[in-house]
Formats: sequence, structure tokens, C-alpha cells
Amino acid sequence: MAMNVPDQAAEAFEEQFGAEKPYFCARAPGRVNLIGEHTDYNGGFVMPMAVDRSVWSVFRPTEGREVRLWSVNYEEEDSFSLDDIEKSDEHAWSNYVRGVARVLQDAGHSLQAFEAAIYGNVPIGAGLSSSAAMEVSSALAFCSASDLEIPAKELALLCQKAENNFVGVNCGIMDQFVSLYAQQDRAVLIDCRSLDHRLLPMNTDTVRVIVCDTNVHHELGDSAYNERRASCERAAAALGEVMAGVEQLRDVSRDQFKQYSHVLNDITLKRARHVVTENGRVRWAVEKLEDEDYEGFGQLMNASHDSLRDDYEVSCEELDLMVDIARAQEGTLGARMTGAGFGGCTVNLVRRENAEKFQEVVGQKYEEETGIEPDIYECRAASGAEVEQM
Repeated sequence: MAMNVPDQAAEAFEEQFGAEKPYFCARAPGRVNLIGEHTDYNGGFVMPMAVDRSVWSVFRPTEGREVRLWSVNYEEEDSFSLDDIEKSDEHAWSNYVRGVARVLQDAGHSLQAFEAAIYGNVPIGAGLSSSAAMEVSSALAFCSASDLEIPAKELALLCQKAENNFVGVNCGIMDQFVSLYAQQDRAVLIDCRSLDHRLLPMNTDTVRVIVCDTNVHHELGDSAYNERRASCERAAAALGEVMAGVEQLRDVSRDQFKQYSHVLNDITLKRARHVVTENGRVRWAVEKLEDEDYEGFGQLMNASHDSLRDDYEVSCEELDLMVDIARAQEGTLGARMTGAGFGGCTVNLVRRENAEKFQEVVGQKYEEETGIEPDIYECRAASGAEVEQM
């Protein structure tokens, strides 16, 4: 099936770089995490799906070493040499492309330059991972232009490295991985330690996944995130002293946690309890999706939010309000915060026939309560990244 390239991407490319054929397009989708929050850096399990919003890089290989870029969204041009890749303060959007080029070359791959027009409809800053979509799209463009065949798992790790070490954002592997491995009408179970994965049915003709952006971001997010990670590491170390084989909280079962949690102080116990129970919820969620038991899946989403709110304490007043409003609507099967927390988005599982009314009422009620207009996105489970000749 031919890739659906937005007109504005192809038209911008021809306007900036000419219509000479052949040229190509690399598409990579954003994602939403359905369940499995703050488990990734504890070696645990996550269950995202790709969304039907993407970043498209329309590109043509060129002679020489200069990579020329045009951002359709920002209406800006930028360029850099493959022989001297530095971070750009002026055009921050280009750092995702620059970073990918840097890590590919550092890994020993010989790159061919290209000219590209980049367009995305993944909302920026909405928790749908526009950054990973841009990295993966750029990586596929470099691989295609340079005639490289890099296994998807290695490519995901290189894109993660670009964001960690070049852009400077300490993300996990989930975003880049699902952008590459996703399939239409499937969720993706990822083991964040082994990077094994499994595709699960997500029939978005029966249910809709709706993301609600609170448009609130509380400043304490970064410091609180670092504190949570440190608490988890302390918990794993303490439990490892009384249990064999515990390297991360992923290695602790619910029953073991109940037996040995007395070695933890009150705060560390709460943080660890969220991670241990959340990994259990992800495993149960696998069974629910295999049985197309969306009611049961929604109940696990609800329990995930309650744990994030009460034990991990990374929710906030606006997220809790958005979840409460959503749960009160007819046809809502599950609602929870998604992402790091302290603002950002909720993810909601809603029966198809109720999805339109859900968006209208939730948006209206949230704005009435807060004075803030939310952004609401209905998502279908989309296929992963691809390249096509235009």
C-alpha cells in the first residue's frame, strides 16, 4: 500500500529543492503509552501503540557533505556538514537530525548527504513523542540515502542515543522502538531490559484511544523525576540484600514484595510498590487484549492511574480532574495519566460510539473547571516507520 504523504510535505520539498525525480519519503509515527508507566528505567514492561500522526521527511540524496533541511512546520531552513556536526541553538528542531547523523557516524556508518523537507502532525510537547518520530524518520532517510541496512533494534538504540547524548533528553527506549516496530491495529508489548517485543490486537474499530492534553506543565517535574528514579534504585538495592537475583525492581514479584517490603522506609516502599504492581498490570493487560476484553483492560488503566497518583505521586490536580471527568462519561472504559507526570496528558479508552461525545463533554467540563482549553486527539493504532520512492 502506497504511503500517504501529506501534500504540504511534497510541495514544500519541490518548492525548496526542485521537482527532479527520484526523491523519497521516510515516515515515522508518534506513539502513546497505553499502560506501563515509570517501569522502563526499572527494566520493566511497557505497552505503547503507534498513533496515526507522523513525521515525514521528503528527501533526495546529494553530492558533497552538506545536509540541507527545510522545516515545513517552523518555516525555517538549516544546514550542517557531515564532517562537523554541532548542536544548533538557533534551530533546535534540526538537532534531532544532527544527533542521528552524529551517532550513525560514531557507530562506524558512512553517510551520504541529502536535502529534505520535514513535516509533522504529531503535536509538539503533547506526550505523543514527536521527537522520536523525527529521529526515526531522519534515521531512515540517512539509511536509504546511504544504502545502509541497520537492524531495527540497533536503529532504535542509536536514535535513543541521539536524544540522550546529543539533544540532551534522558528518554527510555520505548518511543523509538515502537515507532519502528509498530503495526496497524496492534499494541506493542516491550520488555525494556531484553528489548523483546510482542504484538497484541488493538481493534480501534471497536474502541478509540483518546489523548487529552491538560496544557499544564508543573516546574517540579525534572527534580521529582530524578528523585523517583533514585528511590527505585535504593529500593532495588535494599531488596537485593534480602532476596537473591534482584538487580532492578523488575525482578521482584508482588508476593515477594509483600514478604520483604518491611526493609523499605515509607516513601521508598510506596515508590517501589507502584513499579512492582504496574509491571503486574502490564502482564495482565496482555491477556485482556488477547481476549479483546477492553473492559478489563480499562480497569487496569484505572488502577494504573490510581497507583501513579497515590504511590508514585507524579500526578497533579489537573491530571486527576481530567481523569475524573473522563471516567464519568458514558462509554469510558479506562482513563489514566500517561508520561512522566506533573502535567501533560491522559490516555483514555472509549467505546467507538461514544468517542465524539466524550471529546466534546470532557473538553468543555475541563475548561469550565480550570479556565484552560485542553487539546484532545483521537488516535488509531498505526503502522510503523517506512520509506518509499515518490
